[in-house]
Amino acid sequence: IASSGTCKLQGHFTLNGMYKDGNFLIGGLFEVQYLKAFPELSFRTDFYMTSFQQAQTMVFAINEIHNNPNLLPNITLGYQIYDNCLRLGVVFCGATALVSGTEETVSDLNCKGPPPVIGIIGDPGSTHSIAISSVLGLNNDYSIYAAQSFHQEMQLFGHCVAFSEIVPNVNNPIDIQCIMGVIQASTARVLVVFSPSSLLIPLMEEVLLQNMTGRQWIASESWATSPMFRTPRFQPFLGGTLAIAIRRGEIQGLQDFLLRLRPNTDQINNMLRIFWENMFGCSFEAESKEKDGEQVKKVCTGQEDLSVTNTPYTDVSGLRALYNVYKAVYALAHALHDLIQCEKGRGPFSGNSCANMSNLTLLVHYLQKVNFTTGFGDHVSFDKNGDALAIYDVLNWQPSSDGAIRFNKIVVVSEGAETGMVLMLDEDSIYWNFDIKKPPRSVCSEGQLPPGTRRASQKGLPLCCFDCLPCGHGEISNTTNAIACTACKDEFWSNPDKDQCLPKEVEFLSYENPLGISLTTASLLGLCFCALVLVVFAYHRNTPIVCANNSELSFLLLFSLKLCFLCVLLFIGQPKLWTCQLRHAVFGISFVLCISSIQVKTMVVIAVFKSSRPEVWLSTASPSPHKNNQYTRSKIVYECAIGSVAGFSMLLGYIGLLAAVSFLLAFLARNLPDNFNEAKFITFSILIFCAVWIAFVPTYVSSPGKYAVAVEIFAILASSFVLLFAIFAPKCYIILLHPEINTKKAIMGRETQKK
Repeated sequence: IASSGTCKLQGHFTLNGMYKDGNFLIGGLFEVQYLKAFPELSFRTDFYMTSFQQAQTMVFAINEIHNNPNLLPNITLGYQIYDNCLRLGVVFCGATALVSGTEETVSDLNCKGPPPVIGIIGDPGSTHSIAISSVLGLNNDYSIYAAQSFHQEMQLFGHCVAFSEIVPNVNNPIDIQCIMGVIQASTARVLVVFSPSSLLIPLMEEVLLQNMTGRQWIASESWATSPMFRTPRFQPFLGGTLAIAIRRGEIQGLQDFLLRLRPNTDQINNMLRIFWENMFGCSFEAESKEKDGEQVKKVCTGQEDLSVTNTPYTDVSGLRALYNVYKAVYALAHALHDLIQCEKGRGPFSGNSCANMSNLTLLVHYLQKVNFTTGFGDHVSFDKNGDALAIYDVLNWQPSSDGAIRFNKIVVVSEGAETGMVLMLDEDSIYWNFDIKKPPRSVCSEGQLPPGTRRASQKGLPLCCFDCLPCGHGEISNTTNAIACTACKDEFWSNPDKDQCLPKEVEFLSYENPLGISLTTASLLGLCFCALVLVVFAYHRNTPIVCANNSELSFLLLFSLKLCFLCVLLFIGQPKLWTCQLRHAVFGISFVLCISSIQVKTMVVIAVFKSSRPEVWLSTASPSPHKNNQYTRSKIVYECAIGSVAGFSMLLGYIGLLAAVSFLLAFLARNLPDNFNEAKFITFSILIFCAVWIAFVPTYVSSPGKYAVAVEIFAILASSFVLLFAIFAPKCYIILLHPEINTKKAIMGRETQKK
């Protein structure tokens, strides 16, 4: 603020433009010409007729509104249109000038006041629009998320983007070569390009230079109908392109308006002057001058006839961007009309108030509520986010008779508030620029993944690049192109094809198994031997050799050995609760009886038997059937859990203690003076017994599943056979084969006689 109390602008911009006064102004920013340098506006190159046509369409729409008595009656609309010169810096200057004005001072002491324009039409480029929206504080631009939305949509439908490159703002050959290298190296055959046509020219020239065919191009709106790519030399490369174009409309009277344009030679603006000079190759300066290296001698009169020209400016056959400009002007006009028609006390703002005419920032509220239909029949409205409903044409670039490219509409995409997105596709009319005349196959990894396999992404490559790997053991995939395999439940396992979960095979030591048959046979054989010995001893129970060794203990030992052989049968077959509880109980009792019978007399045996009762172990941690998945994941090992490891260990330790005591006593009595010293045989049998059970422990622990049961059975059978044969075989030998020495004198006296 200066000392005089007025606001001062920090800078002054010299911009090409057009201006007309009115009660309210609508701003416009269009890409009319390209500057080689900034801010020297005199250094410029091409003049874009289509952009100037858009600016004139904005003027036409404003004039049409003036002639409509039902829209903004008694209100005049003016316009302030600037050329952005395709430069971001100029875009900011133009946007700032439209918002703040270009006057040197502002009368309001608070530096506040109505903005010179109620809205801005443009900028055509999304990059410029984003920049302008950030300056003006508007967050309704949808194109900022275009690339992100494209990636998300591709992933949603199971596709992926192979690469993403940025087209340089300036023609940098190194950057262009890098982009071409990426395209050539990729297996992708579909290329989606979001770029202004002016920035895309260097890349397309390189496409021609490298003769890169076999690609399906998809064009964004900004170059969907660009005339510079319609020439015959681009047809072999860009033919078949699918282009998303702004909906083509019709504007009655626009062509006549465009052809009636005449410059006022007294007060001509820069934009119109440059347009006229480029259109007719003349100059408004009386003296000839050098223009772009050529001598220009023709003087513009302002009366030249536009109807005899054939340029994009006079071509209204494809009104796409122009149609959007036309609808945008009408949208602002309808919003302003609704704002002006607001009645006091019935407004949409706090306290039912209306917008202050000196502050039109609330016009955005009415703009979001706009709802009207154009003369072409298109409905114009905005959603809750302030975005316009999508209406697009999808064009197919097809070869024309002269070898160039013509645009053929194949799809109409329209979005309605009630109907949603509607897509009408004419597939038969699509031209595919490939030998097979069909859509290209754009994949990184070929083929479908059959059931039983999964997709494995390749490191550093897009998701569509994958290896086909079979599912692991215990996993399946029952669909094609599965991303991951599913693990089977605990009691199920995958089949060989890995596409089904089948119940696991239940494994246990059965009677039908060869190993089970062998062990059962050995058990029954041992039982028969015990019975045979029992018959022999019973028949010869009064002979000295039977009586000399305490026949009661011998019969008790034979009975306990029978139990040892019989308990083996409890270890074979599918585990049940009663077999699990009995097997170790019977095993413990049997061997305690065996060792005790050898060691002590009858009363001590009974005492030992009572002390070895298994109630404590069975009541506190009873053995029970258990399905074990740990040994082999593909099978269920049905076994008996011992319940208490400590109880089982105490049982084995107790039997071992008895065996050790028996071994010690027998060893001390081995040299007693008798002809048949049983202590020697007991010593031998207990020695083998201990060796078997010492070897049993590590073997049992390391054996999986049913083999652990087989190891325990083998230990029981081995130790039982050792005790049976070592103790009873010598006696049976004498009883049956040498009865002459089965006398008391022979047993007790022979050793003495020798001495």
